[in-house]
Amino acid sequence: MIISVMSKDRPGIIASITGAIFKLNGDVADLNQSVLCNYLSMILSVSFPENVNKEDLIAAISHIETECRFEVSIKEISPEEEKVQPPEETYIMTVQGPNRGGLVHGISQFCYDYNINILDLVTTLKDDQYTMALQLDLKNCTVSLKQIQEALEEYSKQSGQNVMMQHSDIFQVTNEVTFH
Repeated sequence: MIISVMSKDRPGIIASITGAIFKLNGDVADLNQSVLCNYLSMILSVSFPENVNKEDLIAAISHIETECRFEVSIKEISPEEEKVQPPEETYIMTVQGPNRGGLVHGISQFCYDYNINILDLVTTLKDDQYTMALQLDLKNCTVSLKQIQEALEEYSKQSGQNVMMQHSDIFQVTNEVTFH
């Protein structure tokens, strides 16, 4: 199952949700969470025994004692969908520059134009400087890596943003940041 949870943030939300999953003998394969404007959002990939269904999980989560309301969405997926592995090779793109409207749209449109899939995206605004870090899958990209790099240089000049793309292995060695 793919489970999405959003709630006003407080300590213990992850423990509460994963506790409900554990009581149903669920196994968390992957979890990603973030807090924005004091709201927590997390998405989990969880496998359960065959006798556990979506309604069981909703009931278990609804019994969690909390002052916050959990907004939960659950998608039951097939065993074949659960087996899909992330791509072996990914690239990391970083974008930095003065803040202005349309930055996320611009870089995501660039990726879409070249059929580049965004696997993960993190943004930060600090002191009017906007920073994005994207984990990318280029396996279905419509042009060569060299052509992408040339297009990124042009995009960087036109947008006034500092845009760099590196293979994830190189990025991790030079930045010691881990994406999953």
